[in-house]
Amino acid sequence: MLKKSALVLAVLACTSVVQAKELTNRLGVGVKSHETLDLPELAVVYNPTRDIAVTGGLGIDTKKDASKFAANAGVRRIVFKEDNMNFYMGGTFGFVNYEVSGATSTTKESGIELDAVFGGEFFLPGLDSLGFTFEGGAGVISTSNVRFRTIADSPLRAGIIFYF
Repeated sequence: MLKKSALVLAVLACTSVVQAKELTNRLGVGVKSHETLDLPELAVVYNPTRDIAVTGGLGIDTKKDASKFAANAGVRRIVFKEDNMNFYMGGTFGFVNYEVSGATSTTKESGIELDAVFGGEFFLPGLDSLGFTFEGGAGVISTSNVRFRTIADSPLRAGIIFYF
């Protein structure tokens, strides 16, 4: 019994305590993809507390007869922390505007978007200020029609955020 207790104490003494990536009061800027419109966005993330992040995104494409615009804001709650990853859940609210080209004319669609998301932000060891994000979830977009959809980032479309 004494040997087992000594072994357990030795193992516990040799293990390191896992600390989550500390992002409190850090501002991150970078890029991500707006899934609904397939539009690259400039992204901002601010972490006012250890467990909460406020996000924003802005994407613009002024292509003739196929323009796109998206602006969104959101809140994340970090629910699981590892040494080089934060797993979060949250929501976003945004405005969208895009043009749809038809055979004879181009129509503009404008509306709002509401998403419930979960995701992760990975950090490579030694690059503590560079985060790679992915998100999934479900959303609704209301333009001339209401559309429900699922959301999923592929690893090749992951967001990249640099934290100051």
